[in-house]
Amino acid sequence: MTATLGVLGSLLLVVLFGSVVPVVPTGAAVSGAAALAAHQHPVTVVLVVLAGAVGAYVGDLATFVLLGWGGERAVRRVPGLRSGQRVERMPARVREGHVSTLLVSRLIPGGRVPVLLAAAVAGLAWRRFAVANAPASLLWSVLYAAIGVLGRAVFPEPWESVVAAVVLVVLISQVVGWLNRRRQVPEDPLPTR
Repeated sequence: MTATLGVLGSLLLVVLFGSVVPVVPTGAAVSGAAALAAHQHPVTVVLVVLAGAVGAYVGDLATFVLLGWGGERAVRRVPGLRSGQRVERMPARVREGHVSTLLVSRLIPGGRVPVLLAAAVAGLAWRRFAVANAPASLLWSVLYAAIGVLGRAVFPEPWESVVAAVVLVVLISQVVGWLNRRRQVPEDPLPTR
């Protein structure tokens, strides 16, 4: 039991750190932990979901506060938000569809930080953000844990299901990122003569 709590605590810290510093593959960590938990004791998967959700939630709160302090300077440094129109539209979307906007941003690779930045710059109240982000963090954790559990159902060995879950998460992230880059319209089209 102590080992399980240690692993859950480590998962929570990894996801929290990855939510603040978005280079850590947090989804893969949750999927891998869920795959291992499903092999050992299926009820532990619920604890993995909770640890992942709490780590993501606290990390998002910290990121929101940090981006609020950075303000407009941070907007100028984020490539996807350099266009003034995008910055002006995003806060309205965040205010109108609190949960759905945060939910979508949490599930799309690379979408969370721009939405958090827009919400912070727009002055979205911390309390409103905290309430709206809770279901988004929970659904994110459930989704990535489900990927791990599905890996467990397919592969008989724990290490195989962990590797499969991590590879699947990385592959999905890369494909979604590639599709987003292909859909982006140039910000400054050349004038026609």
